[in-house]
Amino acid sequence: MNKSLRFLAVIAVILIAWLVWSFWNAYKPKALVMQGQIEAREYTVSSKVPGRIAEVLVEAGDVVEAGQLIFRLNSEILDAKVAQAKGGEQAASAVVDAADTGAREQEIEVARNNWQTTIATAELTAATLQRMENLLAEGVIPVQRRDEAFAANEAAQHTREAANEIYSLAKEGARVETKEAAKGVEQTASAVLTEVEIFRREADIHSHWSGEVSTVFLHAGEITPPGFPVVTIVDIEDAFAVFQVREDYLKNISEGTEIEVKIPALSDELYTFKISHISVMGDFATWRATNATAGYDLKTFEVEAKPVAPIKDLRVGMTALLEF
Repeated sequence: MNKSLRFLAVIAVILIAWLVWSFWNAYKPKALVMQGQIEAREYTVSSKVPGRIAEVLVEAGDVVEAGQLIFRLNSEILDAKVAQAKGGEQAASAVVDAADTGAREQEIEVARNNWQTTIATAELTAATLQRMENLLAEGVIPVQRRDEAFAANEAAQHTREAANEIYSLAKEGARVETKEAAKGVEQTASAVLTEVEIFRREADIHSHWSGEVSTVFLHAGEITPPGFPVVTIVDIEDAFAVFQVREDYLKNISEGTEIEVKIPALSDELYTFKISHISVMGDFATWRATNATAGYDLKTFEVEAKPVAPIKDLRVGMTALLEF
């Protein structure tokens, strides 16, 4: 009988302990688990100039290195523009040479001969005018003849002066202002050529980053506008976890804090991450109302954390779980 009572007592104690544990376990505060995801720095490869894509040399999933050729543009139009710019530069250089050299010896000689001819003509018209003055004084000719001789003499004198100026300009060459203007045109043409040659080199587009090709947006034969992403590259070495944390939980974390994160896609173990950045989210839909007595609303912050050590097989988009 005593044994039976002792057995029942033990069963009763066990039952009571189990009930106490069950009630305690049912009503104890549950741990808060926040779900985030793995992201990584993403870069886009695009062209400075518009054009038709000649070929894309990578595919999604390829691993590329910084400096590797990614795609090429059809360069026929750019080649034509380079040739056009070279022609403009050569023409501008010829203008500068002509301004610096001045008139040729033959041109100077022609100007001198024209000047000498106008001198002789002016002397003749002056003598003719003098004779007409004398004849008019004697009453031999009408005033009309004298006026015609006067007009011819005036025209001959002006022609001689103009010819003299042309001869002087031919000997002196171009003005300083003209030479400076010609040099300015040459410099502009040279700058245009340099710019076009830079654009020509941009027909071969290289990556500035190492990483994995995530998306190829355009392919051979398609036209790309300037700056439009043709290929995106993800640097998985710069991966991080992103969580949206309500501000009343921020007291538990700060920049530099190490946290334990579970990544179900890899294993059940916990990985150590260090919080690298905390910023408020701009979407007002993330506000949460508190109880009526608190008197304020709760906003949500974006928290980024980087793995302390490299994680094998980590991929962008994997779920990350953080337990508070």
